[in-house]
Amino acid sequence: MIGDIFNTLLYEPLLNGLIFLTSVVPYGDVGLAVILLTLLVKIVLFPFSHKSVKTQRRMKEIEPEIKKLKEKYNKDKQEQARKVMELYQQHSLNPFSGCLFFLVQFPVIIALYWVFWRGLSNGIDPSALYSFITVPESVNFNFLGFIDMTGKSYVLAAIAGISQYFQLQLSLPAVPPKKESSTSSFKDEFARNFSFQMRYMFPIFVFIISYTISSAVALYWAVSNLFMLGHELWVQYKAKQITDNKQLTTDNSTQT
Repeated sequence: MIGDIFNTLLYEPLLNGLIFLTSVVPYGDVGLAVILLTLLVKIVLFPFSHKSVKTQRRMKEIEPEIKKLKEKYNKDKQEQARKVMELYQQHSLNPFSGCLFFLVQFPVIIALYWVFWRGLSNGIDPSALYSFITVPESVNFNFLGFIDMTGKSYVLAAIAGISQYFQLQLSLPAVPPKKESSTSSFKDEFARNFSFQMRYMFPIFVFIISYTISSAVALYWAVSNLFMLGHELWVQYKAKQITDNKQLTTDNSTQT
C-alpha cells in the first residue's frame, strides 16, 4: 500500500520527468537531465527551504542573546529553557521549522535515489513510463562524454562531499566551546557533539553514499548542495542589505 503510494506520487513522476528531460537536452545527455531535474525539484521545494534558511539565519543572529540567557540561568535549567523559548517567541522563530523542511524533502530524496539507482542502473524501464512519455531514441549515459551516470565517480562524489561541507559551514551555528566537566551539562555536550558530527562527519557520509550508489546520485547531491550554497549566500546578502539600510536610517535620524 505505502509502496504503491510512493511509486504513484513520487517515483513515477520523477522518473518520467527525467526521461522527458533526457529527450529534450542536447545529445540525450542523462547528466544534463539530472541537473535540470534537480533544479526543478529544488524550485518546487524552494518555499520550504527558503523559510528554513531564513530561520537558521535569524537563529544565528540571536545566538549572543541565547548565550547570555544560558549564562544567567545556568543553575536553573527549567527557567533557562523557558526564557530561551520566550526569546524565540519574541522574534517569531520556531526552532523546529528546519525539521519540517527535512520531513518534506526526505521522501523526495529517497524517490530520486530510486530513480537514479533503479531507474537508470539497468537501463530505462518502459513499463514505468506514462503513455505520453516515450523512450528517447538517443540516450547518452556519459555525462560530458566521460562520466558514466550508471557507474561510480570519485570526482563527482568528492564535489558532493566538499560542497556539503561548505554548505553546512555556512548554515549551521558555530560549534559551542567545550566547557569544564564540572559545569558542562549533557545537553550542551550533546549539542556540541551533534554540531561536530554534522559539520565534519556528514560530508564524509555524503561522499561515501555518492560514490557507492552511482554518479547520478553524486551529481544530484552536488547540484543540490551548490543550489543551497547559493541560496544561503543570497539570504545573507539580503540580510546584510537590510541591516545596512537600518543602520543608515538610524545614522541619518541621529544627525537630523
